[in-house]
This record gives sequence, C-alpha cells and structure tokens, in this order.
Amino acid sequence: MSDAPDVALEDVRKGFGATQALRGVSLAVGHGEVYGLVGPDGAGKTTAIRLMAGLLRADGGRVRMLGEDPTNPRSQVREGLGLVPQRNTLYGDLSVDENLHFFARLFGLSKADFASRRERLLDITRLGRFTERRADALSGGMYKKLALACALLHRPRVLLLDEPTNGVDPVSRRELWELLYTLVHDGMTLIVSTPYMDEAARCHRVGLLYAGELIAEGGPRELARQHGVAAANFEAVFLALVERSNGTGGRAA
Repeated sequence: MSDAPDVALEDVRKGFGATQALRGVSLAVGHGEVYGLVGPDGAGKTTAIRLMAGLLRADGGRVRMLGEDPTNPRSQVREGLGLVPQRNTLYGDLSVDENLHFFARLFGLSKADFASRRERLLDITRLGRFTERRADALSGGMYKKLALACALLHRPRVLLLDEPTNGVDPVSRRELWELLYTLVHDGMTLIVSTPYMDEAARCHRVGLLYAGELIAEGGPRELARQHGVAAANFEAVFLALVERSNGTGGRAA
C-alpha cells in the first residue's frame, strides 16, 4: 500500500482579483483521516475545498487528489471523490428517492449497485421513512443528510464537506458527525471545513486557516496542550494563534 497522502496541497496560492484567498498553503491528509479545515468566514476554507475538488485551478503551487491533478480531465479523480458543497445542490422539486436516482444515473451506477447502496444510505441517514418527501420540504438536518447520501452513492475514497453542519440544529449536527465517523470506520478519508471550534475537536487533525494562511496544524489535543488550555476549549487555541499572527494579510474568499 502506498504511503502517499490521499490529498496534498504544496505551497498553494489562489487569488480573486486583488484578494489573495490562499497564501502558500501546504498540507497533507492520509488515508482514513478526519481532517478539519478550521477558521472564520473568509479564511479561505471554501477556496481550499474547491481546489481539492478540481473546481478551481491554483495560481501557484501544486494540488494532488489521490495522487493526481484534480483539474486534469483525463484523471480518474472524479471516480474516487465525493463532494458536499456548502450551498444547496439538490433538486428541491424532486423527492428524496428521485434525487438519489438522479445522482445514481450521474455516477453511472447499475440498477443492482444502486438498489443495494440506496438501502444502506437510507438506513444510515434514517431517511427511509421520507423517500417521497420533496427535498425542499426537508428540515435543514435532513437536507444535509440527503446531500451526503447523494455524494456517497459511488463509494468515494475521499469525501470533501464544506461546512456540512452550517444552519442545522444541534441534534442534527451530532447525528451528522455520527454518520461521518461511520464512514471513517469504513475506510474513507474526510476533509471537513468548519467555523465551529467544537467540531474541530472531533477531527484527528486540524489545519487552522486565517486570512488565507495556515497558521497551525496538528491534533486538537496536541495543539491545546501546546497552548496550555483544555482540549474542550479549542476556541482559546485558535484565538491565541490569531493574536500571535497579529491578523496579518487580507480577508480571504
């Protein structure tokens, strides 16, 4: 088995006009990790996720997803990648089941594969009783679960989630994280962007983004220990690091 990381950014830079969204960011995520991209709005988290997914091309540096350039149309990256964007991506006028069928066709699944995976995903997301409900009639938490189920139909090796719990209630946030750890147990690699410090503490490792720069990286407990605070108070770690960085650099996209 290769020791190469599933996802790697090497000195990656990306700008939008006069705004520098990412300023030389480097990180590597190994197989089966839950890696958290943590930072406030405008830190550069969404830009990093979109670069990893091949939706954007870096201005400088190198991005590798499963060993390949995700922007290369001849690569096999799409087959091994799942993406849950921050913004709504489902068809609101379609039911839960119709959305699943649509994405199954998009991924080219056979009827047999779809049938087995549909049952599994409806079970772990607890959406089995709501298959006829339109997506735009779902609660925030249920909508995110459906988006997650659609992204998992083709059994990706790496799953990118851009603020997956944004706008959902605390119970749904807990349930979504329980689902994520089920996926990791099955061997998937997860990269999760979040502004919530309590969610950062749930990750194996975190990269703290601020104004487009990676100001710290490591395990939540390790970082908390380095700064003399309780792991449960991870927010204090982030604030200390922001103060140390003195807020250098502009706001990122």
